[in-house]
Amino acid sequence: MPLKLTLKPGERMIIGGAVVTNGAGKTELFVENNVPLLREKDIMGEKDADTIAKQIYFTIQLMYIDPENLVSHHNAYWHLVHQTVKAAPSTVGLVDQISEKIVANNHYQALKLTRKLIAYEKEIMDRV
Repeated sequence: MPLKLTLKPGERMIIGGAVVTNGAGKTELFVENNVPLLREKDIMGEKDADTIAKQIYFTIQLMYIDPENLVSHHNAYWHLVHQTVKAAPSTVGLVDQISEKIVANNHYQALKLTRKLIAYEKEIMDRV
């Protein structure tokens, strides 16, 4: 069953590694095979990865859209995760959930969970 996407005018997304920008009107796309796909709202630029949780998100995003360099991205991820858990041991449970998704090669779900880590990091930083 194909995935139906409705794109707003000018909306960008990544489909299978290609950056696609919609034209002036609303567009419906049907993706009929399993490819990495991120909508504009889910894409984080490298310059926006200004906290460790956001760096983890960016790294997982690279795993998802750049599988050719998966080993390098995995190494970066595990380094960031060790830093995170060392600095905030209370993140272990969430980091474990994210890591399980990565090990299962389910990077999109890992990205969704990492949004929770970003929110938790913000909550911690707001208290400090």
